[in-house]
Amino acid sequence: MSNIPNTLKYTKTHEWVQSNQDGTVTVGISDHAQDLLGDVVYVELPRAGRKAKAGEACAVVESVKAASDIYCPISGEIIEANGALSDKPELVNQDAYGQAWMFRIKPADPAELNQLLDAAAYAAFIAAEAH
Repeated sequence: MSNIPNTLKYTKTHEWVQSNQDGTVTVGISDHAQDLLGDVVYVELPRAGRKAKAGEACAVVESVKAASDIYCPISGEIIEANGALSDKPELVNQDAYGQAWMFRIKPADPAELNQLLDAAAYAAFIAAEAH
């Protein structure tokens, strides 16, 4: 069973989203996603200053099994990428919800956060996806 923290929001493309007190949001991939990928060997992150739309591919994670796009969960400006993942992509497997955050966004429309899944809805989604 995957770890699905109740404090985060999720997408159907397996990104997690954390709202920060300064109005920004932090994005990573879920424990379920990293488990499906297997050993992560490379992470390509977006550059700060890039404007992205919700649903747009903005990063890539490569594992021993596949390369997968990471989608922007909301529209906004990328304000920071986690440079630590360039040197240690295995952090995605080791600490998906902590040290392996991927990028931070300044939302263009914070109301888009309301359209993301809560932990219970995400758990139901991945359970349904498995059948």
